[in-house]
Amino acid sequence: MGVLFDYFAAPDDDAAAATIDLVGGPAEASLPTVQLKGVDPFVQLGTLESLLTGVGYDAIIERDIAPVAMAGGGTRLVVALTDELAAALSDADEARLREVAEPWSRTEEFGGGADPADLATVLTDFAELARTATTRGDRLYCWVCV
Repeated sequence: MGVLFDYFAAPDDDAAAATIDLVGGPAEASLPTVQLKGVDPFVQLGTLESLLTGVGYDAIIERDIAPVAMAGGGTRLVVALTDELAAALSDADEARLREVAEPWSRTEEFGGGADPADLATVLTDFAELARTATTRGDRLYCWVCV
């Protein structure tokens, strides 16, 4: 069994943390959700944020991304994504997302050979989630279940 990564929008840390024990994740709470199979919120989204913003990867991963909720000895987490990543996704148009998908697909975390077209589709959904969050005044989070 793999790790599940559900990205979602919630009004605040408390609302996001309340999803920690939901078997179906944040979608069960009727929160806007996108499942990004195999895309972790730490390393892979750090790389994505670097590609979208131009900020060096080392500076991005040095940030402390502490969970807003943890259960099951760390087998379930809810983490807040950075406001910088949310803004970059929200602002990116389709052409920018396709442009970023190419180098992102070649990263070690994707085994160096993910399909850029598939990643562009994933990024389009993720950017739409970020726009929804921005419109609603929400933040982006990731629900992780091992």
